[in-house]
Amino acid sequence: MDFAEERNEVAYFLRRIYAQRLTTCSGGNVSRRINDKLVAVTAGSTDKARMRPQQVALYEMSGKTLTPDLSPSKETTMHLRIYQRCPEVGAVIHAHPPHATVFCCVDTPINIELLAETYALVDPPVVAPFALSGSDELAEAVSECATRSSSILMRSHGVTTTGKDLLQAFNRLELLEAAAFTTLTAQRLEGAQPLTTQQKHALDRLVGRSV
Repeated sequence: MDFAEERNEVAYFLRRIYAQRLTTCSGGNVSRRINDKLVAVTAGSTDKARMRPQQVALYEMSGKTLTPDLSPSKETTMHLRIYQRCPEVGAVIHAHPPHATVFCCVDTPINIELLAETYALVDPPVVAPFALSGSDELAEAVSECATRSSSILMRSHGVTTTGKDLLQAFNRLELLEAAAFTTLTAQRLEGAQPLTTQQKHALDRLVGRSV
């Protein structure tokens, strides 16, 4: 039982976020829940542009590795902690999208209310306090944020998104990056018009969100 299909999907989405310039070669990791006991997560010290299924590690939810030949990603504990605290989460993506990461360094929020698609499909981002990469403090802070939002800005670090599956987590990452770019651009121009309350209520009803 090597879970080839699940590992292939994880490798594919890591290559995809790198190809889309949503992360750097040295930063970012992807995981998906296989079942209640197992998680597939990208290994560390790999070339993200050439990630292969055999470079995706398998972990028990307790943190025990089933692939001891692979170097663990620094953020493996963070991924596992999110799955432990958020049973509805099926996938986690951590990346360094250039525009969204700007908002990890400032107190200005990303405005998700400028575009209808972003408002409808992206949770308002929450900010996790700074902690060292790979530390238990970071895993605790980000996993706590994941109980409140699927979009997490990690102070002076990067972005983490969650979803029921990898496609949803990836879509949220892309949309958050687009919203960050739109926010930065709109700040330089006059006449920016966020969605009205009536428009937001209509979008809430469209996506089945309580008003």
